[in-house]
Amino acid sequence: KLNKTNILEFILLGFSDDLAKQPVLFSLLLSIYLTTMIGNLLIILTIVSNDHFHSRMYFFLSNLSLIDLCLSSTTVPKMFADIQTGNPTISFNGCLIQMYMFLCFSGLETLLLSIMSYDRFVAICLPMYYLAIMTPKFCALLVVSSWIFAIFRAQIHTILLVQLPFCEDNKIPQFFCDIGALLKLSCSDTYINELFIFIEGGLVVFCILVSYILIGYAIIRIPSATGKCKAFSTCSSHICVVLLFFGTIIDVYLCPSTTRIAERDKAAAVMYTVVIPLLNPFIYSLRNGNLRGAIRKTIQRCIPRSENFH
Repeated sequence: KLNKTNILEFILLGFSDDLAKQPVLFSLLLSIYLTTMIGNLLIILTIVSNDHFHSRMYFFLSNLSLIDLCLSSTTVPKMFADIQTGNPTISFNGCLIQMYMFLCFSGLETLLLSIMSYDRFVAICLPMYYLAIMTPKFCALLVVSSWIFAIFRAQIHTILLVQLPFCEDNKIPQFFCDIGALLKLSCSDTYINELFIFIEGGLVVFCILVSYILIGYAIIRIPSATGKCKAFSTCSSHICVVLLFFGTIIDVYLCPSTTRIAERDKAAAVMYTVVIPLLNPFIYSLRNGNLRGAIRKTIQRCIPRSENFH
């Protein structure tokens, strides 16, 4: 028996109970989700099909796009179903599965952004040794290790959660089964669960901060202004993504629970589950003329010209 109460399902409170707003919300979410899917798929197809982009940085970027696809697909389709049916319930086991999948892919995104920070650190601080350190085999090992660690981490969180007794209140003030919201429904002390979240999150944030402090120090030491601009441009897109993703993650999971309210948690959750996967393709392509041009060519190959039908 997984839970120690008679709770068989949870109610996801979502965004709004106003029926008049549901069609607008559904249309907005659908347009964002489709744009996210198309944008990230285009980046993956462009990088895989173009030999020019078979490098370390683009290898990590294609994996990031794949993870963004999975992360959005873990939460958004359930929102569609809840809005359409008007029945925002989810079984206890279904909630655990969704939480497990979300922990896997959000953990993967966290680890991959950390790896990309390390990649930029080596490229800027140790340029002479970049090819020797970031070998294709080592890059693949980093990504595979991230998958293994993320799966293991999600299993630990899930095992710790199912040991907790839940109170009679089964209303989750979120649009998906978020671990933070579930911990609030528990009748017992969740100190161990929260401590584990805080320690792992703190370690990742610390590693990224150290990487970018060293990167900033290396950029400052570059004598020419042109060299400084070129070095900064190689990591500016990644800095934007890191600030967006970790800014919301820190606010939700690393701040004391007494300082947060449900609506603020929902807004932050929308950022890292819906908005950031949408923005990532635009952030990376807008700062990269070569990738932007290659994506345009990929679109032209995917969409047949009208004269082909005559």
